[in-house]
Parts: sequence; structure tokens; C-alpha cells
Amino acid sequence: MDRGDLVPDAVVIGMIRERLDGGTGGFLLDGFPRTLAQAEALDALLAELGAPLDAALALEVSHDELVRRLGGRWICRRCGRSFHETSAPYHPESDPCPAGGGACDLYQRDDDRSEAVENRLKVYATQTQPLIDHYDSQGLLRRIDGEQDQDAVYGQITSALARR
Repeated sequence: MDRGDLVPDAVVIGMIRERLDGGTGGFLLDGFPRTLAQAEALDALLAELGAPLDAALALEVSHDELVRRLGGRWICRRCGRSFHETSAPYHPESDPCPAGGGACDLYQRDDDRSEAVENRLKVYATQTQPLIDHYDSQGLLRRIDGEQDQDAVYGQITSALARR
């Protein structure tokens, strides 16, 4: 994960099975499946559990915007708060660390560094992009413009999920 690689399919599928097995009501999977093999395993699992998939959301964001968003994240070691260089900058003079001791101690996760971000995007292009065709061919794909403000994205998501 630190290099931007994906967690092995068997691990992810096992975790999903554990969470969905015997569950009631609906569910939302965020960031899963990420590969065609995972999608096929999920299809089989959901058929076995009698829990069909209603929709698959594709939040569409340009390469440059993804690099900007991911590469600009910073986290405080003490309190765990997340900041962003441009969209949610940290101001030590007006925003002390709630964990105490003055200013936040910011660091950047290894998977948010530029090399890892670029690798994550390459992995996406080769492993995740085929899911678009998979879910589109099933009539389940809902495209969301992820470059809008949060309220607009939320509105598109709720609308997409309401039109089963």
C-alpha cells in the first residue's frame, strides 16, 4: 500500500464476505471492487447471498486534479487531523493541535507522495478502468462529476442511487 499498489484480491474478498455474510439491509462499498477479478468475485458472492448490486458509481476526476488532491494531503501525527496544501491548509497560528502541545506535527503518508500517486494512477488505468465497461455493460454504471464542489457531488450520488 505504501507504494500505491492494491491489497491482494483474496484478502479484500474475504473482508467483504465477512462483513456482508448474514447482514441485513443495504450496503455501500467505497473503493471496491478495483479489479475485474474482484468484480467477478463480488458478483458471485452477491448472487450467493441473494444481495444484487443496484449501482456502481464512477467518480470522474482528471489526472491533474487527482495528483493535486492526493499529493497535497498532510496529517498530524498527534491528533490525526487531515489537511491539504490548497483546499484545507493548516494555519498553526490560529489552529492549534487539539491533542495539545501547540502546533500540529504534520507529515505526508508514503502513498500520498508524488511517486506513489503516479503509481496509483497507473495501477488504476490498467486494473480498475476495465470495471467501467463491466458495470456499464450491465446497466449499473452511474457517472459522477467528481470535480464539482462537495454538495454537488453528493447531490449527484444521491440522485444516482435513487434511480435504481
